[in-house]
Amino acid sequence: MYKYKKIISSFLIFILTAVTLTTPISAGALSADGISAPSAILMEASTGKIIFEKNAHEKRPCASITKVMTLLLVFEAIDSGKLSLDDTISTSEHAASMGGSDIWLEKGETMSADDMIKATVVASANDAAVALAEHISGSEDAFVREMNKRAKELGMNDTTFKNCNGLDEDGHLTSAYDVAVMSLELMKHKKIFDYTSIWLDDLRNGKTQIVNTNKLLKTYNGITGLKTGTTNDAGCCMSASATRENVSLCAVVLGCKTGKERFADAAALLDYGFANISVEELKQPDNMPKSIKVENGMDQSVNIKCNVNENVVLDKGNNEKITTEIKLPESIKAPVKKNQKLGTLIYKSGNKQIKQFDILSSEQIEQTTFGRVFKYLFNSLIAL
Repeated sequence: MYKYKKIISSFLIFILTAVTLTTPISAGALSADGISAPSAILMEASTGKIIFEKNAHEKRPCASITKVMTLLLVFEAIDSGKLSLDDTISTSEHAASMGGSDIWLEKGETMSADDMIKATVVASANDAAVALAEHISGSEDAFVREMNKRAKELGMNDTTFKNCNGLDEDGHLTSAYDVAVMSLELMKHKKIFDYTSIWLDDLRNGKTQIVNTNKLLKTYNGITGLKTGTTNDAGCCMSASATRENVSLCAVVLGCKTGKERFADAAALLDYGFANISVEELKQPDNMPKSIKVENGMDQSVNIKCNVNENVVLDKGNNEKITTEIKLPESIKAPVKKNQKLGTLIYKSGNKQIKQFDILSSEQIEQTTFGRVFKYLFNSLIAL
Protein backbone atom coordinates (compact mmCIF):
# COMPACT_ATOMS: atom_id res chain seq x y z
CA MET A 1 0.00 0.00 0.00
CA TYR A 2 2.83 2.38 0.85
CA LYS A 3 4.20 1.93 -2.68
CA TYR A 4 1.09 3.50 -4.21
CA LYS A 5 0.86 6.18 -1.53
CA LYS A 6 4.46 7.12 -2.24
CA ILE A 7 3.68 7.44 -5.95
CA ILE A 8 0.67 9.65 -5.17
CA SER A 9 2.77 11.71 -2.72
CA SER A 10 5.55 12.22 -5.27
CA PHE A 11 3.00 13.30 -7.89
CA LEU A 12 1.53 15.85 -5.49
CA ILE A 13 5.00 17.16 -4.71
CA PHE A 14 5.66 17.64 -8.42
CA ILE A 15 2.38 19.51 -8.93
CA LEU A 16 2.79 21.73 -5.86
CA THR A 17 6.39 22.55 -6.62
CA ALA A 18 5.45 23.58 -10.14
CA VAL A 19 2.93 26.19 -8.95
CA THR A 20 4.01 29.68 -10.10
CA LEU A 21 2.93 32.59 -7.92
CA THR A 22 2.06 36.01 -9.23
CA THR A 23 4.42 38.81 -8.27
CA PRO A 24 3.14 40.54 -5.09
CA ILE A 25 1.67 44.00 -5.59
CA SER A 26 3.70 47.10 -4.82
CA ALA A 27 4.01 47.74 -1.09
CA GLY A 28 4.34 51.51 -1.35
CA ALA A 29 0.69 51.89 -0.44
CA LEU A 30 -1.86 49.25 0.46
CA SER A 31 -5.64 49.56 0.64
CA ALA A 32 -8.35 47.09 1.54
CA ASP A 33 -9.13 46.75 -2.17
CA GLY A 34 -5.52 45.77 -2.79
CA ILE A 35 -6.02 42.58 -0.77
CA SER A 36 -8.34 40.04 -2.36
CA ALA A 37 -8.98 38.19 0.91
CA PRO A 38 -12.25 39.25 2.57
CA SER A 39 -10.49 39.28 5.95
CA ALA A 40 -6.84 40.04 6.67
CA ILE A 41 -4.42 41.51 9.19
CA LEU A 42 -0.72 42.30 9.52
CA MET A 43 0.94 42.42 12.96
CA GLU A 44 4.47 43.15 14.14
CA ALA A 45 5.51 40.10 16.13
CA SER A 46 7.36 41.50 19.17
CA THR A 47 4.73 44.11 20.07
CA GLY A 48 1.51 42.84 18.51
CA LYS A 49 1.04 46.23 16.86
CA ILE A 50 -1.46 46.15 14.00
CA ILE A 51 0.08 47.49 10.79
CA PHE A 52 -2.84 46.74 8.46
CA GLU A 53 -6.30 45.24 8.87
CA LYS A 54 -9.33 44.44 6.78
CA ASN A 55 -12.44 43.04 8.49
CA ALA A 56 -10.04 41.64 11.06
CA HIS A 57 -12.74 40.65 13.59
CA GLU A 58 -15.11 39.06 11.09
CA LYS A 59 -15.87 35.52 12.27
CA ARG A 60 -14.95 32.95 9.65
CA PRO A 61 -13.84 29.31 9.37
CA CYS A 62 -10.06 29.03 9.06
CA ALA A 63 -9.42 25.44 7.93
CA SER A 64 -6.03 24.06 9.00
CA ILE A 65 -4.94 27.40 10.47
CA THR A 66 -6.68 25.80 13.46
CA LYS A 67 -3.52 23.74 13.88
CA VAL A 68 -1.67 26.87 15.08
CA MET A 69 -3.54 26.50 18.39
CA THR A 70 -3.04 22.74 18.34
CA LEU A 71 0.69 23.24 17.91
CA LEU A 72 0.78 25.93 20.59
CA LEU A 73 -0.64 23.46 23.11
CA VAL A 74 1.78 20.80 21.87
CA PHE A 75 4.81 23.03 22.46
CA GLU A 76 3.47 24.17 25.82
CA ALA A 77 3.14 20.49 26.74
CA ILE A 78 6.78 20.01 25.74
CA ASP A 79 7.83 22.99 27.86
CA SER A 80 5.95 21.63 30.90
CA GLY A 81 7.44 18.15 30.52
CA LYS A 82 4.10 16.56 29.67
CA LEU A 83 5.32 15.64 26.19
CA SER A 84 8.72 14.70 24.81
CA LEU A 85 9.74 14.68 21.16
CA ASP A 86 10.90 11.09 21.70
CA ASP A 87 7.50 9.91 22.98
CA THR A 88 5.88 7.16 20.95
CA ILE A 89 2.34 8.06 19.87
CA SER A 90 -0.15 5.38 18.89
CA THR A 91 -2.88 6.08 16.34
CA SER A 92 -6.46 5.56 17.47
CA GLU A 93 -9.31 4.51 15.20
CA HIS A 94 -10.69 8.04 15.51
CA ALA A 95 -7.40 9.66 14.44
CA ALA A 96 -7.04 7.25 11.52
CA SER A 97 -10.54 8.14 10.31
CA MET A 98 -9.72 11.77 9.51
CA GLY A 99 -10.15 12.89 5.91
CA GLY A 100 -8.64 15.77 3.98
CA SER A 101 -4.89 16.27 4.25
CA ASP A 102 -3.34 13.31 6.06
CA ILE A 103 -0.43 10.91 6.11
CA TRP A 104 -2.64 7.82 5.94
CA LEU A 105 -2.14 6.76 9.56
CA GLU A 106 -3.61 3.36 10.31
CA LYS A 107 -5.17 2.24 13.57
CA GLY A 108 -2.44 1.11 15.94
CA GLU A 109 0.37 2.64 13.88
CA THR A 110 3.01 4.40 15.98
CA MET A 111 5.25 7.37 15.33
CA SER A 112 7.43 9.59 17.47
CA ALA A 113 5.96 12.88 18.65
CA ASP A 114 8.66 14.56 16.55
CA ASP A 115 7.37 12.90 13.36
CA MET A 116 3.74 13.60 14.28
CA ILE A 117 4.57 17.29 14.72
CA LYS A 118 6.48 17.29 11.43
CA ALA A 119 3.50 15.74 9.66
CA THR A 120 1.11 18.26 11.24
CA VAL A 121 3.23 21.26 10.29
CA VAL A 122 4.65 20.30 6.91
CA ALA A 123 1.88 18.15 5.42
CA SER A 124 -0.96 19.68 7.47
CA ALA A 125 -1.91 16.13 8.42
CA ASN A 126 -5.31 16.01 10.10
CA ASP A 127 -4.75 12.47 11.41
CA ALA A 128 -1.41 13.40 13.00
CA ALA A 129 -2.95 16.46 14.68
CA VAL A 130 -5.67 14.31 16.27
CA ALA A 131 -3.13 11.69 17.37
CA LEU A 132 -1.11 14.42 19.13
CA ALA A 133 -4.25 15.84 20.75
CA GLU A 134 -5.36 12.45 22.06
CA HIS A 135 -1.89 11.66 23.40
CA ILE A 136 -1.76 14.94 25.36
CA SER A 137 -5.34 15.16 26.67
CA GLY A 138 -6.74 11.63 26.38
CA SER A 139 -9.32 12.53 23.74
CA GLU A 140 -9.80 15.09 21.01
CA ASP A 141 -12.82 16.54 22.85
CA ALA A 142 -10.75 17.13 26.00
CA PHE A 143 -8.00 18.70 23.93
CA VAL A 144 -10.48 21.00 22.16
CA ARG A 145 -11.70 22.21 25.57
CA GLU A 146 -8.10 23.14 26.34
CA MET A 147 -7.85 24.93 22.99
CA ASN A 148 -10.89 27.06 23.80
CA LYS A 149 -9.62 27.74 27.31
CA ARG A 150 -6.24 28.90 25.96
CA ALA A 151 -8.00 31.04 23.35
CA LYS A 152 -9.89 32.89 26.09
CA GLU A 153 -6.67 33.39 28.04
CA LEU A 154 -5.13 35.03 24.97
CA GLY A 155 -8.13 37.31 24.46
CA MET A 156 -9.31 35.52 21.31
CA ASN A 157 -12.92 36.58 21.74
CA ASP A 158 -13.97 35.80 18.15
CA THR A 159 -12.96 32.14 18.36
CA THR A 160 -14.75 28.86 19.03
CA PHE A 161 -12.93 25.63 18.24
CA LYS A 162 -14.90 22.44 17.56
CA ASN A 163 -11.97 20.24 16.51
CA CYS A 164 -8.17 20.31 16.54
CA ASN A 165 -7.44 20.14 12.81
CA GLY A 166 -9.79 22.62 11.12
CA LEU A 167 -12.06 20.31 9.15
CA ASP A 168 -15.34 22.10 8.37
CA GLU A 169 -17.78 21.90 11.28
CA ASP A 170 -20.71 24.13 12.24
CA GLY A 171 -19.65 26.78 14.74
CA HIS A 172 -15.91 26.24 14.24
CA LEU A 173 -15.01 29.92 13.76
CA THR A 174 -12.28 32.46 14.38
CA SER A 175 -11.07 35.78 12.94
CA ALA A 176 -7.96 37.11 11.26
CA TYR A 177 -7.17 39.05 14.44
CA ASP A 178 -7.45 35.96 16.64
CA VAL A 179 -5.36 33.89 14.24
CA ALA A 180 -2.63 36.52 14.42
CA VAL A 181 -2.77 36.52 18.23
CA MET A 182 -2.32 32.75 18.52
CA SER A 183 0.30 32.80 15.76
CA LEU A 184 2.41 35.34 17.68
CA GLU A 185 2.11 33.17 20.79
CA LEU A 186 3.26 30.08 18.86
CA MET A 187 6.16 32.07 17.37
CA LYS A 188 7.53 32.55 20.90
CA HIS A 189 8.42 28.84 20.76
CA LYS A 190 11.43 29.08 18.46
CA LYS A 191 11.49 25.30 17.97
CA ILE A 192 8.43 25.62 15.72
CA PHE A 193 10.61 27.18 13.02
CA ASP A 194 12.64 23.97 12.79
CA TYR A 195 9.47 22.43 11.34
CA THR A 196 7.95 25.34 9.42
CA SER A 197 11.21 25.82 7.49
CA ILE A 198 11.15 22.26 6.11
CA TRP A 199 10.34 22.18 2.40
CA LEU A 200 10.66 18.46 1.65
CA ASP A 201 11.09 15.54 4.02
CA ASP A 202 9.97 11.98 4.62
CA LEU A 203 8.35 9.77 7.23
CA ARG A 204 8.29 6.00 7.83
CA ASN A 205 12.00 5.68 7.00
CA GLY A 206 11.59 7.23 3.58
CA LYS A 207 8.40 5.42 2.60
CA THR A 208 6.25 8.57 2.77
CA GLN A 209 7.38 11.87 1.32
CA ILE A 210 5.88 15.14 2.54
CA VAL A 211 6.10 18.62 1.06
CA ASN A 212 5.35 21.87 2.82
CA THR A 213 2.00 23.43 1.97
CA ASN A 214 3.56 26.89 2.42
CA LYS A 215 4.80 27.75 -1.08
CA LEU A 216 6.24 31.07 0.11
CA LEU A 217 9.17 29.05 1.45
CA LYS A 218 10.39 28.90 -2.13
CA THR A 219 9.50 32.42 -3.24
CA TYR A 220 9.58 34.93 -0.37
CA ASN A 221 12.71 36.44 1.17
CA GLY A 222 12.71 36.02 4.94
CA ILE A 223 9.74 33.67 5.22
CA THR A 224 9.81 31.56 8.40
CA GLY A 225 6.36 29.91 8.47
CA LEU A 226 3.69 29.46 9.56
CA LYS A 227 0.54 27.58 8.44
CA THR A 228 -1.81 27.24 5.49
CA GLY A 229 -5.35 25.88 5.35
CA THR A 230 -7.97 25.09 2.72
CA THR A 231 -11.52 23.74 2.97
CA ASN A 232 -14.75 24.30 1.08
CA ASP A 233 -16.22 26.50 3.81
CA ALA A 234 -13.05 28.40 4.70
CA GLY A 235 -11.57 28.90 1.25
CA CYS A 236 -7.80 29.34 1.08
CA CYS A 237 -6.28 30.71 4.29
CA MET A 238 -2.83 31.45 5.61
CA SER A 239 -0.88 32.71 8.58
CA ALA A 240 2.50 33.79 7.17
CA SER A 241 5.50 34.73 9.33
CA ALA A 242 8.66 36.39 8.06
CA THR A 243 11.74 38.10 9.47
CA ARG A 244 14.16 40.57 7.93
CA GLU A 245 16.92 41.98 10.13
CA ASN A 246 15.20 42.90 13.42
CA VAL A 247 11.65 43.08 12.06
CA SER A 248 9.35 40.06 12.40
CA LEU A 249 5.85 40.10 10.95
CA CYS A 250 2.77 37.92 10.84
CA ALA A 251 0.27 38.28 7.99
CA VAL A 252 -3.09 36.49 8.11
CA VAL A 253 -5.48 36.11 5.18
CA LEU A 254 -8.79 34.24 5.39
CA GLY A 255 -11.25 33.24 2.71
CA CYS A 256 -9.22 33.65 -0.49
CA LYS A 257 -10.73 32.09 -3.60
CA THR A 258 -7.53 30.41 -4.76
CA GLY A 259 -4.16 29.35 -3.40
CA LYS A 260 -2.46 31.79 -5.74
CA GLU A 261 -4.47 34.71 -4.27
CA ARG A 262 -3.67 33.51 -0.75
CA PHE A 263 0.08 33.55 -1.31
CA ALA A 264 0.00 36.83 -3.24
CA ASP A 265 -2.05 38.53 -0.51
CA ALA A 266 0.25 37.28 2.26
CA ALA A 267 3.35 38.41 0.33
CA ALA A 268 1.79 41.83 -0.34
CA LEU A 269 1.04 42.32 3.36
CA LEU A 270 4.54 41.31 4.38
CA ASP A 271 6.07 43.56 1.71
CA TYR A 272 4.00 46.46 3.02
CA GLY A 273 5.22 45.87 6.55
CA PHE A 274 8.89 45.59 5.69
CA ALA A 275 8.71 48.67 3.47
CA ASN A 276 6.97 50.90 5.99
CA ILE A 277 8.01 50.05 9.55
CA SER A 278 11.12 49.65 11.63
CA VAL A 279 11.45 48.19 15.11
CA GLU A 280 13.64 49.74 17.77
CA GLU A 281 14.53 48.38 21.18
CA LEU A 282 14.08 50.89 23.97
CA LYS A 283 17.03 51.34 26.30
CA GLN A 284 17.66 53.43 29.39
CA PRO A 285 19.27 56.78 28.56
CA ASP A 286 22.90 57.32 29.55
CA ASN A 287 21.93 60.28 31.76
CA MET A 288 19.54 58.22 33.90
CA PRO A 289 20.33 58.94 37.59
CA LYS A 290 21.29 56.07 39.87
CA SER A 291 19.76 57.62 42.97
CA ILE A 292 18.05 60.74 44.33
CA LYS A 293 18.38 62.61 47.62
CA VAL A 294 16.16 61.78 50.57
CA GLU A 295 15.14 64.52 53.00
CA ASN A 296 14.82 63.69 56.71
CA GLY A 297 15.72 60.05 56.11
CA MET A 298 17.95 57.56 57.84
CA ASP A 299 19.89 57.48 54.57
CA GLN A 300 20.74 60.54 52.51
CA SER A 301 19.73 58.98 49.19
CA VAL A 302 17.70 56.16 47.71
CA ASN A 303 18.71 54.00 44.77
CA ILE A 304 16.27 53.97 41.87
CA LYS A 305 15.35 51.55 39.09
CA CYS A 306 13.41 51.62 35.86
CA ASN A 307 12.64 48.38 34.04
CA VAL A 308 12.82 49.12 30.32
CA ASN A 309 12.47 46.04 28.13
CA GLU A 310 10.25 46.76 25.14
CA ASN A 311 10.31 47.28 21.42
CA VAL A 312 8.49 50.04 19.58
CA VAL A 313 7.28 50.11 16.00
CA LEU A 314 8.20 53.25 14.04
CA ASP A 315 7.05 54.59 10.69
CA LYS A 316 10.02 54.59 8.34
CA GLY A 317 8.62 57.60 6.50
CA ASN A 318 8.91 59.93 9.50
CA ASN A 319 12.69 59.58 9.91
CA GLU A 320 12.34 60.75 13.50
CA LYS A 321 14.72 59.64 16.23
CA ILE A 322 13.57 58.47 19.64
CA THR A 323 14.25 60.93 22.47
CA THR A 324 13.81 60.55 26.21
CA GLU A 325 12.55 62.81 28.98
CA ILE A 326 13.21 62.06 32.64
CA LYS A 327 10.66 63.44 35.08
CA LEU A 328 12.20 63.01 38.52
CA PRO A 329 12.38 65.36 41.54
CA GLU A 330 15.77 66.42 42.91
CA SER A 331 14.82 64.99 46.29
CA ILE A 332 12.04 63.15 48.10
CA LYS A 333 10.91 63.25 51.72
CA ALA A 334 11.21 60.19 53.94
CA PRO A 335 9.77 57.67 54.55
CA VAL A 336 10.29 55.94 51.19
CA LYS A 337 8.75 52.54 50.51
CA LYS A 338 10.41 49.92 48.34
CA ASN A 339 9.06 50.06 44.75
CA GLN A 340 7.49 53.44 45.44
CA LYS A 341 6.91 55.47 42.28
CA LEU A 342 9.30 58.42 42.22
CA GLY A 343 9.05 59.64 38.65
CA THR A 344 8.58 58.76 34.99
CA LEU A 345 10.80 57.97 32.02
CA ILE A 346 9.14 59.08 28.78
CA TYR A 347 10.07 58.05 25.23
CA LYS A 348 9.07 60.28 22.32
CA SER A 349 9.20 60.13 18.55
CA GLY A 350 9.18 63.74 17.42
CA ASN A 351 6.59 65.44 19.60
CA LYS A 352 4.56 62.26 20.08
CA GLN A 353 4.87 60.26 23.28
CA ILE A 354 5.21 56.56 22.44
CA LYS A 355 6.03 54.89 25.78
CA GLN A 356 6.51 55.70 29.43
CA PHE A 357 7.86 53.72 32.37
CA ASP A 358 7.68 54.29 36.12
CA ILE A 359 10.89 55.14 37.97
CA LEU A 360 10.80 53.26 41.29
CA SER A 361 12.75 53.14 44.53
CA SER A 362 14.95 50.08 44.91
CA GLU A 363 14.83 50.05 48.70
CA GLN A 364 13.05 51.30 51.77
CA ILE A 365 14.29 54.43 53.61
CA GLU A 366 12.92 55.15 57.08
CA GLN A 367 12.18 58.63 58.35
CA THR A 368 14.60 60.14 60.87
CA THR A 369 13.24 60.19 64.44
CA PHE A 370 14.90 60.70 67.82
CA GLY A 371 14.31 57.07 68.72
CA ARG A 372 15.82 55.74 65.51
CA VAL A 373 18.86 58.06 65.81
CA PHE A 374 19.39 57.04 69.45
CA LYS A 375 19.13 53.35 68.55
CA TYR A 376 21.60 53.82 65.70
CA LEU A 377 24.11 55.60 67.95
CA PHE A 378 23.68 53.00 70.71
CA ASN A 379 24.32 50.09 68.32
CA SER A 380 27.34 51.91 66.89
CA LEU A 381 28.87 52.34 70.39
CA ILE A 382 28.32 48.65 71.19
CA ALA A 383 30.06 47.68 67.99
CA LEU A 384 33.23 49.59 68.95
